[in-house]
Amino acid sequence: MKVKCDYCQSLVDENERSCPNCGAVMPTVNRTAPDQPKTIEQLQEWYRARNLPPENVTRFFIGKDIKEAKAFGIYKNSNGDFVVYKNKADGSRAIRYQGVDEEYAVNEIYQKLKVEIANQKSRNASTSSYSAPRKSSKSSSPLSFIFVLLFALFKPIGIGIIAIVAGIFIALFDHSPSEGYYRYQGNDYYYQGNSWYAYDSDSDSWGYAYNSGILDDIINDDTDSDYRIYNHSGYDFEDTSWYDDDDDYSYSSSSSYSYSWDSGSSWDSDSSWDWDSGSSWNSGGSWNSNW
Repeated sequence: MKVKCDYCQSLVDENERSCPNCGAVMPTVNRTAPDQPKTIEQLQEWYRARNLPPENVTRFFIGKDIKEAKAFGIYKNSNGDFVVYKNKADGSRAIRYQGVDEEYAVNEIYQKLKVEIANQKSRNASTSSYSAPRKSSKSSSPLSFIFVLLFALFKPIGIGIIAIVAGIFIALFDHSPSEGYYRYQGNDYYYQGNSWYAYDSDSDSWGYAYNSGILDDIINDDTDSDYRIYNHSGYDFEDTSWYDDDDDYSYSSSSSYSYSWDSGSSWDSDSSWDWDSGSSWNSGGSWNSNW
């Protein structure tokens, strides 16, 4: 079975530990965290523990070979191969993985499911973030007026001190790259709030970057100019619900939806991915790409 290299997109035998073409570590090598689901049964258990909507709503079918359009899924076929697939809007099927490595197959659909959960949470948060202006009080006490006056007088001093301290702290300890677009191994990324996002040209959309650890190691404040780009040919990241130019990432991955797994935890404690039963799930996004 051939698998695709994440960096140069070459097809490589699944038992290779590094890509013969570019030398990158293959995604089949140590890709899963110690305690994340590794079997179809464990993934089914994880899905139930998250209180996710029914599979006909999320369109993720774990352990089932669904033939109808608009479906993600994983199952074991009669030959013993594990198959990860996506049925497009026109009913055609794209195979993400087919082979004997169940752990790798489960991780493929598991990561895709988490991306979709985060996208749905972001969509719900962005549509409910508006709050009506507060009504002003008709009268205020003299004490309140004095407090506001003192705050106005001393606020610039306080802000100045905070800015100086923050600047010193950032200069000494923060070696992250600047916010913006970057290109690495032919792929476009966006850095914001200590998180990396990757551009998918097939669906003209943005999502979490699975290779964020590699990007953190390679691109930093000393090397960001080597990888920085100022525009790209696709959908702008600033127009997505992930972007917030006020540095308030109330519903971005940097504050809520971490991919990390706490070693020793159970499925029930992985609450970052829990689903609010009062939220809506809209799977009407792009179904035309291969993934």
